[in-house]
Amino acid sequence: MGLQTTFHAPGAGADFLGLRKSRAGATEIVYDDGAKQRLVWRVSDGSGDEVISDALQAAVGAQRVLASLYDELKKRAIQIERI
Repeated sequence: MGLQTTFHAPGAGADFLGLRKSRAGATEIVYDDGAKQRLVWRVSDGSGDEVISDALQAAVGAQRVLASLYDELKKRAIQIERI
């Protein structure tokens, strides 16, 4: 089975989380709230895509997606830097 790389919040939520590769091959995480905020982070510690995907999937189901994303990344010791 393939790795899921995009996640949308359930219900009426417009929150989006995605996992992508930059042109240079770096892994990036994208957050978009559908209205006014789009954030991009580079994964700086070489964490595997499967671990990152699990964190995104857990975060997108929460009431506060962005806060949950930070918690899930911290829980898995995934280091990020904002672009």
